[in-house]
Amino acid sequence: RTIVNREKYLGFEAADKNDPFKWKTLEKNNNPNVPVNSITSLKGPCVGERFALMIMDLEARKKWDPQIENVYEAYPIRDLDTANIVIGDSKKYGDCARLGIGYCKTKSNVVVSPREQLTLCGIQDFPDSSSMIWGVEMEDRHDHLLPGEERTVRARSHLFSTTLVPTGPDSFDVEYVLQLEIGGKIPSFLTTPIVSETCKLLFKEAKKYFASGEVEKYLRAKEAIEDTFSGRKGILFVP
Repeated sequence: RTIVNREKYLGFEAADKNDPFKWKTLEKNNNPNVPVNSITSLKGPCVGERFALMIMDLEARKKWDPQIENVYEAYPIRDLDTANIVIGDSKKYGDCARLGIGYCKTKSNVVVSPREQLTLCGIQDFPDSSSMIWGVEMEDRHDHLLPGEERTVRARSHLFSTTLVPTGPDSFDVEYVLQLEIGGKIPSFLTTPIVSETCKLLFKEAKKYFASGEVEKYLRAKEAIEDTFSGRKGILFVP
């Protein structure tokens, strides 16, 4: 909603103060029906694909998530054109830049035994360079998609989104929202602080990564590849 209706470069300040969702940071919560919600501001290019890399790439994830054991895109969906047709209005819902089913497994700690998740995830890109990374847990009927035969307790992300909104040509706001059912009989007042602290570690690593110049290098390399293939396409397909 903020992405679609806001003025350019206002970030989350553009959110209506009368919005019933009450945009704010929520870190301590004993109600499992209320998601953890954290917001920060970063310096660097607003590129949703690079932020998603920090969540879905195992080596990048290890830099901020001490609990991660494995994470990868198990079933990528290549036909994004069909996905965009199904989604509809690109101005309202964005352009689907990536879509697939991801697998995630976490280690045990003093509170929780190992957990695994199977999540439908995607990246929606908007014309003003805003992005939304989103995910929703697959149903029990999809358990045959889980890898291997040894199962752990299943955690479930009922709601997950990370929204990036530019606040300038080289800065952006990030909102991280997660409603996680950890599974088993662990009360939410024990798990919510862990989720909140992990989110802070993500933001800390993101600040270093986006300010390091690595994203600019990635964008230059991507542009060079696109230019190369654009030239080859002309050679191959123009009579």
